[in-house]
Amino acid sequence: MERVVVVGASLAGLRAAETLRTEGFDGEVIVVGAEVHRPYDRPPLSKKLLAGEWEPERIHLRQPDSFDDLDVEWRLGVVAAGLEADSGVLHLTDGTDVEFDGCIIATGASCRRLPDQGRHAHVHELRTLDDSLRLRAELAEGNHHVVVIGAGFIGLEVAATAKQLGNEVTVLEGAPAPLIRGLGAEMGTAIGAMHVARGVDVRCDVDVERLDEAGVLLSDGELVESDVVVVGIGVVPNTAWLDGSGLEIRDGVVCDETLNARRADGELRPGVYAAGDVLRWPNALFGEEMRVEHWTNAAEQGAAAAKNLLAVSRGEEPVPYAPVPFFWSDQFDVRVQFLGRASADDEVVVATGAVEDDKFLALYRNGDRLHGALGVNAPRWVMKMRGTLAAGASWDEALEVAATFE
Repeated sequence: MERVVVVGASLAGLRAAETLRTEGFDGEVIVVGAEVHRPYDRPPLSKKLLAGEWEPERIHLRQPDSFDDLDVEWRLGVVAAGLEADSGVLHLTDGTDVEFDGCIIATGASCRRLPDQGRHAHVHELRTLDDSLRLRAELAEGNHHVVVIGAGFIGLEVAATAKQLGNEVTVLEGAPAPLIRGLGAEMGTAIGAMHVARGVDVRCDVDVERLDEAGVLLSDGELVESDVVVVGIGVVPNTAWLDGSGLEIRDGVVCDETLNARRADGELRPGVYAAGDVLRWPNALFGEEMRVEHWTNAAEQGAAAAKNLLAVSRGEEPVPYAPVPFFWSDQFDVRVQFLGRASADDEVVVATGAVEDDKFLALYRNGDRLHGALGVNAPRWVMKMRGTLAAGASWDEALEVAATFE
């Protein structure tokens, strides 16, 4: 290979570019990014940066000289417009084309939006640095009524930050409990109760009819008045630019276990890999296809995609990517950490600690296997379970491990 293009300049893209260099690739590396900013850390956008405790300089993923030392061509503020996967050509919105031998797709995801969301100046979303700074300007003085639509992780993090800044906060969720997708109903309810105990009004099983200049109108006719609205109803992978690319797209770029992209006919497209929120792949450790939207996965996948791209180009065997998914979330004085997976039919058992003490470890059982582990204010307990999950532990083995925690 002589030229690799990395499409996406966030964490996964940066780690891919860095890995290409550390693994000895001395050809051209071009990184294309839709934002004008160099790669930055997203978790602080809903917490430290939003609260005004940190400034943008502090969330840069690398120091300026580290970016320069990579010997990478950065094309920032330009959007990918199309990909001819078989021909090896990337089209950009500035009218230029980039030919490549290798390509790593890391275009991430974008916020889902409500109808007419862009018509209201007081309605915000939170995905980018600029989004966070705009919302921060609204929340900083306090004394607003903030309505957060969506009780996922981003929604609850924003709710916690807004409340700590002295605002009245209402969270509206259409599901029966917060965080159902990530934690299931039982543990989602437990996290929601922690918000209620800290003064947040959390309302589930509500249906938003539409946004209004005075607030949020519900389907039962109630108007929830608000000065600031934050829409946090999930994300969609950025794949529209890949229409006509010949790649298989199904809620993400579909790849094999080594992160090699598949064509629409199911065959692999050599030299094209994907990483981060945009990727869907089969994780052999859990026996399921998944798309993971969290920091650790983006970092690890960016590196894995680059390594496998280079390995195949050298005639070596690529390595399947089969990690234990991990994410964390800080809400008020509560740190939530999760390992593995959670599904609707999992049995959940609090193995150590107590929910009412805001410190516990809950294990998720699927069949006779350990499927996931949730820790609240229990980082040591969670990390000790990581090896247990990676080893494919049985349920009884997991309980034995948890029983040793104090």
